Amino acid sequence: MNSQNFSLSEKLVSCSYVRQGLQARRGHEQLVRVLLQQGKCPEEGWSESTVELFLNELAVMDSNNFLGNCGVGEREGRVASGLVARRHYRLIHGIGRSGDIAAVQPKAAGSSLLNKITNSVVLDVLRFTGVRSVSSCFVVPMATGMSLTLCFLTLRHRRPGARYILWPRIDQKSCFKSMLTAGFEPVVIENVLEGDELRTNLEEVERKIEELGAENFLCVHSTTSCFAPRVPDRLEELAVLCAKHDIPHIVNNAYGMQSSKCMHLIQQGARVGRIDAFVQSLDKNFMVPVGGAIIAGFDESFITEISKMYPGRASASPSLDVLITLLTLGANGYKKLLAERKELYGHLAQELSALAERHGERLLHTPHNPISLAMSLTRLQTHSAAAVTQLGSMLFTRQVSGARVVPLGVEQTVSGHTFRGFMSHTDAYPCPYLNAASAIGITRDDITLCIKRLDKCLKSLSKEAPAEKSDVGYIEIIVS
Repeated sequence: MNSQNFSLSEKLVSCSYVRQGLQARRGHEQLVRVLLQQGKCPEEGWSESTVELFLNELAVMDSNNFLGNCGVGEREGRVASGLVARRHYRLIHGIGRSGDIAAVQPKAAGSSLLNKITNSVVLDVLRFTGVRSVSSCFVVPMATGMSLTLCFLTLRHRRPGARYILWPRIDQKSCFKSMLTAGFEPVVIENVLEGDELRTNLEEVERKIEELGAENFLCVHSTTSCFAPRVPDRLEELAVLCAKHDIPHIVNNAYGMQSSKCMHLIQQGARVGRIDAFVQSLDKNFMVPVGGAIIAGFDESFITEISKMYPGRASASPSLDVLITLLTLGANGYKKLLAERKELYGHLAQELSALAERHGERLLHTPHNPISLAMSLTRLQTHSAAAVTQLGSMLFTRQVSGARVVPLGVEQTVSGHTFRGFMSHTDAYPCPYLNAASAIGITRDDITLCIKRLDKCLKSLSKEAPAEKSDVGYIEIIVS
């Protein structure tokens, strides 16, 4: 209610009670005022009542919620189900216009404001999580793979003669398919083994650039967050090479926002060389439903160009989900989750190392991977090659989700390209493995239960499997 309505209320209810209610209302309004003024994630999280009050006030600004609205067009925000309307807080029009996902809609001032505020809050989060010099970003209602494709399609207009994308190998299908979907030919750079770690082969990167010609590359497509024993790409060195050869650089930072190390790599890469855009998943970093990503970069004009490449209007659901989450957590709440994740990474490493030792295995030494861990399965492999794959099935049936068992010698064809040693990020890693990640939202109980069930599975397989000669193997574990 506005001040006039509160005054009228005093005729019906005691003045002191009404004024107390007015003060409470002004408390909510002050939080909203600061958000609109600063465009930053609030330090302390809001109550659900404040979030809902804010969203309801945005919704009444959209034409489909006007009391006297008379819609005679083909897109009037009509919703048949009241349940669907409530699920979306009656913010039905989505975001953007047919030619620009960031444009303001005349029919939907509230939804447009939601879009602008969400992008501003997310930009603030990108900065305080480590990429301080990022200049622009926007939330796009597509997962990471399609968001990368949108970046590649935008670069096509800048480099119409380009044919290739240079890609240090990471065995994740959507990364590979994002390049093919955009119509480009990936030039796969095999990783090099340094100790237990798989790292970027910089010499091969430069050799390929010289061989095929810098002008024929659309971009370098690098990766930060990945499954051990692969570790984040050498972003600084790649960024320097991109600047040297005038090649754009797109970074797949899928779940890297939760890692200060991954974010530092992006910040440093942009400082010493060239990074044009980096893409991160909403669900992996903010614990919201799948279906959204953040495209960010250091040149506002290029990020705007990407947003204008998106055809048509877009769903507001991912923007709504992440805004609700960040307003509820606040900056301090999100930072607390990041600190807990980092602490539990150390705990998971200790527990997994102790488990490995009990079973004659070892925790692979992958210090450059800040999220994922890997444990060798050498002894299990010597019992039986089939036991390695059986372990994955046993964990799945025992409700251990996220754990990946990677046996030796797997071949996988993705869109016509055959990868040897698929899932291990290299043609022939020395052993099979299972991985687990300490990702945002993980709890100590998750780790305890995972280790307990993994221990039982390994004991069972060691007793049942007949001894036979075989290659060495390993297990990589990711708990998310």
